[in-house]
Amino acid sequence: MAFSAHAAYPEGPVKLIVPFPPGQTTDIIARAFAEELQKELQQPIIVENRAGAGGIIGTEAAKRAPNDGYTVLFTSGGPASINESLYKAIPYHTLSDFDQIAVLYEMAQVLITRADMPANRVDELVAYLKKKPGTNYASGGIGLTNHLTMEMFKRYAGVDVLHIPYKGATAALTGLIGGDVDLMVESLPAAKPHLDSGRLKIIATGSAKGLAGYPAVETVAKYYPGFNATTWVALMTPKGVAPEILDKLHKSTQAVIKTDKLQKLFRENAAEPMALSRAQSQDYIAAEIAKWNAIIKEGNISAD
Repeated sequence: MAFSAHAAYPEGPVKLIVPFPPGQTTDIIARAFAEELQKELQQPIIVENRAGAGGIIGTEAAKRAPNDGYTVLFTSGGPASINESLYKAIPYHTLSDFDQIAVLYEMAQVLITRADMPANRVDELVAYLKKKPGTNYASGGIGLTNHLTMEMFKRYAGVDVLHIPYKGATAALTGLIGGDVDLMVESLPAAKPHLDSGRLKIIATGSAKGLAGYPAVETVAKYYPGFNATTWVALMTPKGVAPEILDKLHKSTQAVIKTDKLQKLFRENAAEPMALSRAQSQDYIAAEIAKWNAIIKEGNISAD
């Protein structure tokens, strides 16, 4: 569909590409976001799930779309900041192939253990791990944020913990509950039912800002200043979209973040809405790319 270069944007539907399957937390928030953005832009917002290859398929599809503002990528930290260090051959680079609209929110990760772990704080856990080298931890797979966050924790704490990758977070959590592994990092929404039931125990959050809605939960940064690991979601377009369109999308996004629907979703998922400019969003993502690149290189981690 062709649109007039001189007409007020947007004059037709906008596609929101989500590089994950339907039903995941990112997709649920994307659909709520789309409903509110539709009201702001007064045009249909069509959510298109393009899942596969750790977010690469959907991200590449967005990169190849026309740079007219009618395709927006609703992506997360994995595809946007980890993949290009994790894979030797990747068909996109976030900073050079996309224009940043906004970082929408951060979601804190939590360090959790099996219920009978004889530690309740970070310092107690580290002391336990140092006494028992070879203790193991679960992740949902090689290169996922929960894997890399534990690798970062190992480096800060100076502990030796063996990585046991599972096929997805659900399987990893099952392994932890069953006592096959000792600890893991996961997002709060995935872990919360098991924490509430007492089958698992929370030690700390990886976010240096703390865990939204849970002021009693300690931060890893309390013991290791500089430690900060979160998952996050950002909106971006293929490189070269007109600045006035990017500005309109940014302004509309900031309005959507403040709506009751999105604020409620953020609270339910212990997520913290962000209020960054487009330039600040670019800097934020650049810093995340550099941080995970260092962890991946130091650990000699590869998904290939």
